[in-house]
Amino acid sequence: MAIQNQELKKAGLKVTLPRVKILQMFENQENGHLSAEDIYRALQETGEDVGLATVYRVLTQFEAAGLIRKHNFDGNHAIYELATDDHHDHMVNVQTGDVIEFVDDVIEQRQHQIAAEHGLEIVDHSLVLYVKAQS
Repeated sequence: MAIQNQELKKAGLKVTLPRVKILQMFENQENGHLSAEDIYRALQETGEDVGLATVYRVLTQFEAAGLIRKHNFDGNHAIYELATDDHHDHMVNVQTGDVIEFVDDVIEQRQHQIAAEHGLEIVDHSLVLYVKAQS
């Protein structure tokens, strides 16, 4: 709990129970990706009296403070993950909705080469591959 309190204070956010609980959920999440609805359901299951509007408000505050990143992989359904310094790309399984993180040095190098060939430099990027099980 002390780590979450420090992170919230460092981000300029007041330490509240909903914020601490939601930050804990991200830190304990195995695949690191959660939707607002996932968070709301999990809080309800543990008996927390936190509304969906509060969950969205906290997520917006976390995003603005740089604690989490928001992704809209399918255009309308947002998922969130902890913001870290380590870069990774994503694969989204169109059949299951699962999000898989990956890092590939060859892809990273090639992206920089392509930008350089156009006289440009990459300042940031996001790569999402939409995948399905092989038939």
